[in-house]
Amino acid sequence: MNVVDSSGWLEYLADGPNAPFFAAAIRDTEHLIVPVICLYEVFKRLTVQRDQDEALRAAGVLYSGRVVDVTPQTALHAAQLSLEHKLAMADSLILATARLYQATLWTQDEHFEGLANVQYVKKR
Repeated sequence: MNVVDSSGWLEYLADGPNAPFFAAAIRDTEHLIVPVICLYEVFKRLTVQRDQDEALRAAGVLYSGRVVDVTPQTALHAAQLSLEHKLAMADSLILATARLYQATLWTQDEHFEGLANVQYVKKR
């Protein structure tokens, strides 16, 4: 299973320099878990940077995976991870989702560098 964090989705959707790093995980939709917080962050960022139509098209791409809600179990696990790794709320929810689904987290967010089951690439 794979989880791509919001920075990875934005990089892929913009066809940025690190897009190929995220492509295989995103295109493997059968094994793609999408935390609902990623849907929120990507939609919000694209609405601000581009427009709502573009953001809605991007949301459709995220829906190619299995979008999962924040459950009470996810929230509690995220709080523990936030304290343990000094992560912001969204980052801890994304990591908690990846851990609960035994998924690899794909990211270019330096907060995740060095954590178990994380595939990290430095943002260019």
